[in-house]
Amino acid sequence: MNAPVALTPKTPKTTEEKKAKATDAEQDMLLREVDDAVRQDDAAQFAQKYGKIVIGVLVAGLLAFAGFLYWQGQNEGAMEGNSEALIGALDELEAGNLATAKSELAALADGAPGPAAAAAMLQAGIAAQDGQPAQAAEMFAAVAADPETPKPLADLALIRSVAANYDAMDKAEVVTKLKPLAVPGNAYFGSAGELVAMAYLEQGKEDLAGPLFAQIAQDETVPASLRARARQMAGVLGYDAVEDVDSTLEEFGGETAGTAG
Repeated sequence: MNAPVALTPKTPKTTEEKKAKATDAEQDMLLREVDDAVRQDDAAQFAQKYGKIVIGVLVAGLLAFAGFLYWQGQNEGAMEGNSEALIGALDELEAGNLATAKSELAALADGAPGPAAAAAMLQAGIAAQDGQPAQAAEMFAAVAADPETPKPLADLALIRSVAANYDAMDKAEVVTKLKPLAVPGNAYFGSAGELVAMAYLEQGKEDLAGPLFAQIAQDETVPASLRARARQMAGVLGYDAVEDVDSTLEEFGGETAGTAG
């Protein structure tokens, strides 16, 4: 009789590992949907599902977004004496205490332009997280329109405003608002360009959507996950967005031409 084999104890996954696994699963699901759309040759139908996923990605990630705002404020030297107050609000957000975070952010919203813009952006992000897209869009738009808002935050607020209210907006308006940002070299080319390309697609302008998705996919300054989505969408529309086959295979974990065989 064989001796029982001892089972190797499993090391509990950290919160970061669980989040990474969930993100990978969502990305895999998205890519499978894209492949299905390619086989069905129905780009317009897929665009509706794709749009919902993209909007979710843009509106989610509130804590990471908050961290960016804090970093941006520090680098512009605009936090002044309000750093501790903003850190306190971020701590409340991380703990899930949205009501307390709202209260602490409200105290910052009337301060100096940098901290006030950051606080207002976070308040809008909380509204989006609470399932109030129309209110969030208005709040983001107000930050974008304020002449005292630092330009990087104003541009980001404009993108967030459109993302939060995308479904209800006329797609021509989406293009008008974001086209100035949807150009290579702009810091927000990827995010703005993706929304503009989606709007083109929903207008039936595949000849404009496809090349823009391809540009996003080929821009190495754009985050890898966004490039992957854009590359697949370009393919759905019949545009080749792969310039370096080996680097693309490496990105998806496959063999390169040099290692295959």
